[in-house]
Amino acid sequence: MAKSGPKAKDPEARAAELREEIDRHARLYYVEDRPEITDAEYDVLFRELIALEEAHPELVTPDSPTQRVGGTPVGELPAVRHEIPLLSLENAYSPEELKAWADRVVDRLGRTPAFVCELKIDGLSVSLTYKAGVLVRAATRGDGTTGEDVTPNVKTIHAVPMKIGAAADAARKISSKVKIPAVLEVRGEVYMPKKSFVALNAIREEAGEPLFANPRNVAAGSLRLLDAKITASRRLSAFLYSVARWEGAGEPQTQTEALSTLEEIGLPVNPHRLLARGVDEILEFLDTWRTKRHDLPFETDGVVVKVDALADQKRLGQTAKFPRWAIAYKYPPEEAATVVTGIVVQVGRTGVLTPVAEFTPVFLAGSTVRRATLHNMEDLARKDVRVGDTVAVEKAGDVIPKVTRVLLQKRPKGAKPFSMPKRCPACGEQVVQLEGEVAVRCVNPGCPAQAAERIRHFVSRRAMDVEGLGDERIEQLLGAGLLEDIASLYALTRDQLAPLERWGEKSAANVIAEIERSRDAGLARLLFGLGIRQVGEKTAKLLARRFLSLEALEAADEQALTSVPEIGPETARGIIEWFARRPNRALLSKLRAAGVRMTESPAASEAGRSLSGGVFVLTGTLPRRSRDEATAAIESAGGKVSGSVSKKTTAVIAGEEPGSKLDKAKSLDVAVWTEDDLDRALGVPS
Repeated sequence: MAKSGPKAKDPEARAAELREEIDRHARLYYVEDRPEITDAEYDVLFRELIALEEAHPELVTPDSPTQRVGGTPVGELPAVRHEIPLLSLENAYSPEELKAWADRVVDRLGRTPAFVCELKIDGLSVSLTYKAGVLVRAATRGDGTTGEDVTPNVKTIHAVPMKIGAAADAARKISSKVKIPAVLEVRGEVYMPKKSFVALNAIREEAGEPLFANPRNVAAGSLRLLDAKITASRRLSAFLYSVARWEGAGEPQTQTEALSTLEEIGLPVNPHRLLARGVDEILEFLDTWRTKRHDLPFETDGVVVKVDALADQKRLGQTAKFPRWAIAYKYPPEEAATVVTGIVVQVGRTGVLTPVAEFTPVFLAGSTVRRATLHNMEDLARKDVRVGDTVAVEKAGDVIPKVTRVLLQKRPKGAKPFSMPKRCPACGEQVVQLEGEVAVRCVNPGCPAQAAERIRHFVSRRAMDVEGLGDERIEQLLGAGLLEDIASLYALTRDQLAPLERWGEKSAANVIAEIERSRDAGLARLLFGLGIRQVGEKTAKLLARRFLSLEALEAADEQALTSVPEIGPETARGIIEWFARRPNRALLSKLRAAGVRMTESPAASEAGRSLSGGVFVLTGTLPRRSRDEATAAIESAGGKVSGSVSKKTTAVIAGEEPGSKLDKAKSLDVAVWTEDDLDRALGVPS
């Protein structure tokens, strides 16, 4: 929560205090990607400083946050100077403020113009420059005048085409009336879809790492990473919303025309917009999306309203900080107050203890929520949530419920601070906090809570793929003493299962058959199913294809492990430590005795050499694999993945909506494969 502090006795002291506080929060947000306050709280501080400086112009200093458009560039990326400043927008927080802005527009123009309403995408502002239809530069806004060159990172975003125009993709059927300008500079927003945000945080929570606050922060941080491979793994997207520069014939004359033109030449534009003929229609659009926005796959916190005619925009001009022809209407943050009825501790598959606040059910952003994770002890201690507290709850990315703050004025007398248990709530063993981690863990391999999660993971579709063993049945078998770990699955018999409630002979026979089949799932699935930290499905496949047997992997040292593509020292050490633990070795002995195959299949082994020496290029979206997974499969089979097509290219593997690489492959007479062709080359059974 913002620390606005007591009101200063004089305006000068208060202004200095606000400048310091705003600068600190701006750095936390833009540079360090770990904000401590919400946008709404930040805006309260900023608007107070604006009001002070307007009332006392002598207090304005050159370094005041009000004299800057955006945040400070990180500095590690090359600087880019914007020839046309990338300005921020003035904000409106109520219909009255929006009407006042519209009245000023009407007064200056002498008439009521048409307005365009567009959803305000919650991400990071970027400027893209295309020359002769080719993307040559992508830059962040920075301070509005100087940003950062993030071209390599933006090129990893599939929504952003590397090339525009008919030459890029004949399938776009671009109208002959649209002429691709010699130079096109467009502005837009890079964002992280809600689904990608949830998946990323789930991975981080499982690893005991601090969670990201919201999709916007992840997008901002990911776009400014020095390693574009990490950016690519974050699965960002983008929407473009304006033309800053158009050098050539056919320049759009209105914002409506500009958006339609950008769409037509293949650039991503948000489809949800309205051409409004007055304030009433604008307000109707705002009301429509106030709740409907929660159903979108991306975050939006408001609506941007612009004067439609570009000639009117030019006539209206701009202030030092904002264009006069546009305004951002921001919805108030959706929060709900509720009472914490309890704090429970959950134990995950890897032993991580997670405190969870349970509270009186409350309707929020389209659904009823009853609980919210407090993530870890660090998060809980910072917020100081106690049983009986009234707390403010919102949804991160309109998806994940989270406690934002405690309403201290409503705290009941005698409310006691919560402390993490010294012993695991599931097994009673002492918990530990490993060096360098914020997570508290139970390291007892026999912990029943971990056993349930490990079995669920082991039988999941992407691991050993045992159908018929859902959560309820696993809990039932654990409670009946028929399961204690993943190896005990292979000791189950039909006679043990059939008499159980809601089973029967047929269900028992089907599950036993599934378990029997899983014995031959192979090394890659087994490694993933074992739940070794930082060994996901992709890494498991890489290890299996490289070492071919569990014995060889167990004997590998750090140097051998890090020689595998995409496996770093931390992952290598984690693998070595897992095999070094006596309970894990005992588990493997039990699995081996149960007849579980611990080698890679002959077909996969052959696939390890099947693409040796070949050079492959990926384009479009493959039906069954992500770009990273396809790359890993090709490299594991001895092939090389290139970003460009040449005469040395063995094949271009094309998915849905392929780009210009497909055209170049055809012009050079390079083979074009589908994903099915790739599977055949890898030896993957159809």
